[in-house]
Amino acid sequence: MSTSRRPECRVLRPEGTYAGKQGFDYFEGIARQTVGSSGLCMHLLEIPPGGRAKAHKHDSHETAIYVLEGEAVMWHGERLENMMHTKAGDLVYIPANVPHLPVNLSDKPVRAIIARTDPNEQESVTLLPELESCVPR
Repeated sequence: MSTSRRPECRVLRPEGTYAGKQGFDYFEGIARQTVGSSGLCMHLLEIPPGGRAKAHKHDSHETAIYVLEGEAVMWHGERLENMMHTKAGDLVYIPANVPHLPVNLSDKPVRAIIARTDPNEQESVTLLPELESCVPR
């Protein structure tokens, strides 16, 4: 007979933030560390005007993004050779292991909900500094 506790339903208020390896601050959300989730992570992100992530990939998890507000661009691909424009109302899918680098080129913040298939979202982030020069400043 197992003595482990069953997961419980929880409500979180995204008040605190944490610094992601990617170069952005994320609002704390659903993760193994906050609620004990075993298969997903979900949090809020605000990219300030002119904000730029570091080139990176997520080795072992997929990412889904819903853009709540604002507009951004994201370079993606092995050499960040592809660029997509996103705006409020867009859904974005990023497969595991795909290099990417989002940038807010506007003068207004971008707000988004981010969900990932790994409850320890920062564990499989790999920075790719060799790709930084592929995206213009």
